[in-house]
Amino acid sequence: MVAYIIVALIAYLIGSINFSIIISKRMAGFDVREKGSGNAGTTNMLRSVGKEAALITLVCDILKGIVAIVVAIIIGAIWQDLDRALLVQLAALLVVIGHTFPVFFQFKGGKGVATSLGVLLMINWKIGLICLVFALVLIALTRMVSLGSVGAAILYPILVLFIDTNFTVSEGTGYFVFSVLLALIVAFNHRTNIKRM
Repeated sequence: MVAYIIVALIAYLIGSINFSIIISKRMAGFDVREKGSGNAGTTNMLRSVGKEAALITLVCDILKGIVAIVVAIIIGAIWQDLDRALLVQLAALLVVIGHTFPVFFQFKGGKGVATSLGVLLMINWKIGLICLVFALVLIALTRMVSLGSVGAAILYPILVLFIDTNFTVSEGTGYFVFSVLLALIVAFNHRTNIKRM
């Protein structure tokens, strides 16, 4: 039980490091949440600060998801008799929740799309790339980043049903439940966008 709590806590704290807020303050002298949509994420960074800041934010947010999964894998290798799939799932969910509700920034963060992409690429790079391409196509066709993000989130659990996975997190029906939970978190974070659409 201790190992699961440690993984969850570390993942949440990693997610809580909001790079868009840090970078916007360093590069532009203001909190990105005070501009544009008020969201602490890549899209608002692009609109409010610029391409360079947005690209740095995107890469850092993706890396958060990757690092959280790596931590879960390492702890799973150190501790014996642990459910490694559950460790990875906990890390994945908590790093996205941390990004959305960062303890270091008054629990007001981003929508978790880039961090979720990092998670997906670690768990199953094939599914991660398909979701990424699907999102980019939707964005290109509609000019709506939120639609691409929500569309990719919905696609994720569907792909899990049809594509063989290549990591221990895929064992049993727990992986599908996890994929639905992750999709719901991303969709919930876009609830205002969904209402507008």
